Amino acid sequence: MADYTIKKLDDVPDVMGDYPGEMRMFADHLRTEQVAFSFRRMPPDTGGRGSYGHHHEQQDEVYYVISGTLTFKCGDDEFRAEGGTAVNVPAHVVRSVHNDTDEDVELVIVSVKADDQAQLTDDFWPN
Repeated sequence: MADYTIKKLDDVPDVMGDYPGEMRMFADHLRTEQVAFSFRRMPPDTGGRGSYGHHHEQQDEVYYVISGTLTFKCGDDEFRAEGGTAVNVPAHVVRSVHNDTDEDVELVIVSVKADDQAQLTDDFWPN
């Protein structure tokens, strides 16, 4: 057996269900021990605005916007990140993202792999 694993986007199931867009979590499919790696495609007007935020106990998350412009809310701050931008969000910071544009946003989310369930914060980002 090889000491490496190769997976294409279509090899990894979309975990979003009926929610628009897609999110594909690669870690288990790549058999990683230390790194979580997810791809997300967000159609226009999708994400956390008008909803909850989340944070983690242990997991910092790095969001890399591949294409489009993504709006972030981290704590009390709201800002936009264009394609080619990476944003590091420490574990303790409550965060959410939303696509406020008319085009899809594609991004990758990377973190340490841990049994660290997201802690939700209701009514984090009102409309």
